[in-house]
Amino acid sequence: MASRDVTIGLISLSQTTVGFLGNFFLLYCYSFLYYTRGTLKSTDLVLQHLTVANFLVILSKGVPQMVAAFGLKHSLNDVECKLVFYVHRVGRGVCIGTTCLLSVFQAITISPTGSRWAELKPRAPQCIGPLSILCWILNMLVNAIILQDVTGQQNRKNNTKGKDLGYCAAIYFDNSLIQFLHIMLLSSYDVLCLGLMTWASGSMVCILHRHKQQVQHIHGTNLSPRSSPESRVTQSILVLVSTFVSFYTLSSIFILFLTIFPNPGLWLVNTSVLIAACFPTVSPFVLMGRDPRIPKIHSAYSGKNTKFSKLLRCL
Repeated sequence: MASRDVTIGLISLSQTTVGFLGNFFLLYCYSFLYYTRGTLKSTDLVLQHLTVANFLVILSKGVPQMVAAFGLKHSLNDVECKLVFYVHRVGRGVCIGTTCLLSVFQAITISPTGSRWAELKPRAPQCIGPLSILCWILNMLVNAIILQDVTGQQNRKNNTKGKDLGYCAAIYFDNSLIQFLHIMLLSSYDVLCLGLMTWASGSMVCILHRHKQQVQHIHGTNLSPRSSPESRVTQSILVLVSTFVSFYTLSSIFILFLTIFPNPGLWLVNTSVLIAACFPTVSPFVLMGRDPRIPKIHSAYSGKNTKFSKLLRCL
């Protein structure tokens, strides 16, 4: 086994472990908040869906990549390859959709009273659950097309159009029109979500800027009043969206290289896989680091929180 493969395997193992533990702890924190408070904020519900989608992306990319790097490249058969890529595409699509939903929802929430979006404020929290479920259903339907584009390495010899993707292979059709329609169908969803995210993020930045100017005008330039909870949540979402867009752009560049090059090297394939799992790995730590409620959960381990103690006794 080459030292390069061992390095890729160890990096993939570390990334998968850190991402899994981070998302697991974040999901546990929201469950604990629900147990102690009896309710969750609307944004917490979206973040729960995002966390589950992160699990799917990390497991569907990290585990097969790690297994292939440690010398079991041909361990996945045709059905398993299709399932792995399908789960990854669904998880990735839900990550994009929930991040978009989160940014649009917060932009509506903090919109001024006189804004045309203010009318949506009362109904926005009620739409969070159905829209999150719709995001899952839509991605499960749209990404079903990936099932005929991927096959196991054992079947690659029977198809001259196959492209090595490490532990699986991609199949390209002779009909360029069909291939073009496939690409357009899969990319249109991403373009729509990125467009909405850009609009929502720009709106939130403008609203926060106007709010800051108004506060400085009221309290004076020498005072620095504590930001409101809405502002802190909005800033956290902006950081999350910025993190997502950065990793998504970098991942898209590598995916473009994989598409352009007829025989991409394994280093390009491995790097693309590692970058694709970066956002699901990093995002829970970004959220936990900016959520003021999370440290309060840590303090519960000292025994000060009686509800938490009761929860531990029930386990």
